[in-house]
Amino acid sequence: MNNRVYITVIGSLNMDLVVQASRYPLAGETLAGTEFNMIPGGKGANQAVAASRSGAATCMVGCVGQDAFGRVLLDSLSQAGVNVNGIHRLAKISTGIASILVEENGDNRIIIVPGQMLA
Repeated sequence: MNNRVYITVIGSLNMDLVVQASRYPLAGETLAGTEFNMIPGGKGANQAVAASRSGAATCMVGCVGQDAFGRVLLDSLSQAGVNVNGIHRLAKISTGIASILVEENGDNRIIIVPGQMLA
């Protein structure tokens, strides 16, 4: 009998655009950040990577755009051992992003913009 665990994750895939700063800017203020990173993410994608790393055969189901962020997300999941055959690349939709501001004490604020129709 095969005792392997099989998991399918249906959920979000976003490119996380993470800015680190000493503090949050005040309304109307421009503040210099200390670091910027683009990190493949999304609640669903993160769960799929965790499941794959735990040894489960994992498949991700979702959508990304046919843009650079979509390609990076697919490559990242594949490298983590996640089956990406259930992820559709849509021609006229942008890949979702999460804009994340992180203070040096670790507090964060997140704004998510799901994939949107392109003009």
